[in-house]
Amino acid sequence: MENEEKVTMYTAEGYKALVDELSYLKQTKLEEVKRSLAEARSFGDLSENSEYDEAKNEQAKVVARIAELEELINHAKVIDESEIRADVVNLGSTVKVLDYDLDEEVEYNLVGTNEANPLLGKISDQSPIGNAMLGAVVGDEISVDTPAGTLKFKILSVQRSKSNFTNED
Repeated sequence: MENEEKVTMYTAEGYKALVDELSYLKQTKLEEVKRSLAEARSFGDLSENSEYDEAKNEQAKVVARIAELEELINHAKVIDESEIRADVVNLGSTVKVLDYDLDEEVEYNLVGTNEANPLLGKISDQSPIGNAMLGAVVGDEISVDTPAGTLKFKILSVQRSKSNFTNED
């Protein structure tokens, strides 16, 4: 169990965002922090130099985030949408449902855990709602037990997320 690696699923868009952030941090941000450190060192006594302390703290944050991103990328698996039926709810699907409790249509985009942003309608495939939708097709009714109670949905439409159609910008 010690060597068992945790693979995290990503849409192409989510994976690209990780790679882009890592590239920015390594190529741009780290250089900015190094310049700030050099400038702060030039002010003299480091023991009472708040600019130096701030730059060191910023450097630590950037280095930690780089390590975190490298770990995420090393354990990432990008879904191959060509292997997924477009009419079945899966990672990368945009799903329109009828929420029986709210009596309204709601649209969700199923994404990997680290891509989730419920305020933007991006829910994780590991969340109770996302997990319950996996494998569903139009017309299916699903019930989801959540801390707020049991929610009931009817799948109205399933399509691949628009943002996942392009591989390049």
